[in-house]
Amino acid sequence: MKIRSQKLILALAVTTVFVSGCKTLDAYTREEKTSSATKGALIGAAAGAVVGLISGDDAVERRQHALIGAGIGALAGGTIGYYQDKQEAALRAELEGTGVSVVRNGDNITLNMPGNVTFATDSSDLSPAFFNVLNSVGKVLAEYEQTVVEVAGHTDSTGSDSYNQGLSERRANSVSTYLRGQGVIDQRLITLGMGEARPVADNSSTSGRQANRRVEITMVPLTAG
Repeated sequence: MKIRSQKLILALAVTTVFVSGCKTLDAYTREEKTSSATKGALIGAAAGAVVGLISGDDAVERRQHALIGAGIGALAGGTIGYYQDKQEAALRAELEGTGVSVVRNGDNITLNMPGNVTFATDSSDLSPAFFNVLNSVGKVLAEYEQTVVEVAGHTDSTGSDSYNQGLSERRANSVSTYLRGQGVIDQRLITLGMGEARPVADNSSTSGRQANRRVEITMVPLTAG
């Protein structure tokens, strides 16, 4: 699993060199995104944070072992990339026009769900507009069951560190609970809150705070090694 960490470090380095001048318009969110030259890395406007898996290799390995033990087959070799290609295409088709960004980082896929889609300020109750989004995500996850799913909640910097940590955990739990209701089994889910620790925008602006009040769902392929 050290390979995944090495890929993350490499993504940071590549992004620093190439991110400027390599932007295209995302057909789904109508926002700029990195071109294929920098695919797999995304720099936050203020913090330089990379969108993607944050729970760590050990947590993923535990989920992978549990899923294999439950009888869900592992992916291997060239089938991994092909499987994730199909899942990415399905997610993009389902989430077109929702404001949710789909980011590919190697074999991992991350959905970035900003505050205008997910939760109201200081709330862990799912916004009405969020139900359809999660229904679409649940539909794809049910079809592509050979993945570990990390759900990470984030907040802006308003309020104390301890309060924001608890709020981010409650938001992540709200999303995970809803996905369970869509048929995603517990063994696939990693749920965690990051509080205000990983901003992707400047908290001094309203739009920046809204971007930071987000949920990220990352799908990691199920492998035996």
